[in-house]
Amino acid sequence: MRAGLVRPAGTWPDWSLDTITLDGEDRHRRRAVLTTDGGTEFLLDLPDATWLRHGDGLQLDDGRMIKVQAAPEDVVDITAASPAALVRIAWHLGNRHLPTQLLDNGLRIRRDHVIEALVELLGGTMEARSAPFDPEGGAYGHGRTHAHEHGHEHGHSHGHGHGHGRDHRHHDHDHDHAHDHHHGHGHPVHKDGQAS
Repeated sequence: MRAGLVRPAGTWPDWSLDTITLDGEDRHRRRAVLTTDGGTEFLLDLPDATWLRHGDGLQLDDGRMIKVQAAPEDVVDITAASPAALVRIAWHLGNRHLPTQLLDNGLRIRRDHVIEALVELLGGTMEARSAPFDPEGGAYGHGRTHAHEHGHEHGHSHGHGHGHGRDHRHHDHDHDHAHDHHHGHGHPVHKDGQAS
């Protein structure tokens, strides 16, 4: 069996053959042999790497559908005392290219003690939990996201004069791209959100 088409959540009738439960890392795919929750093996064969979202349908060549389920992950839900404080936290997460899910009144990230300490310094309130993680799509991600977008090179400077080249090969696909920025910038962040 082969699935070559993704139907976005809410655009297909849920008469799925089966489900497949994947965590966030495993939901960024182009081509892989996968096994449904019911034990059926199939080939996911998409034209481009795609971020599969909770509720999406993978259409098999015979028209049947497999429903994507987001597996619970160790995440932190972040809230803040004011919209401005939450925007400040979101800015710092985005500046670090951190996959972030937008909630009705907050943000959700994967557990990371360094980032959690930063959020606390910025005045955020956190609640650790196990929940599906469905981060927001990036500007270049065609509505999908990943820690770094793939298939293109990008370079930009934050004016700090720091740079590094990295070869990120930590998933089932390769994606090399140059960075002309430093994620941490080496500047401590104070409680007011300003770097020294």
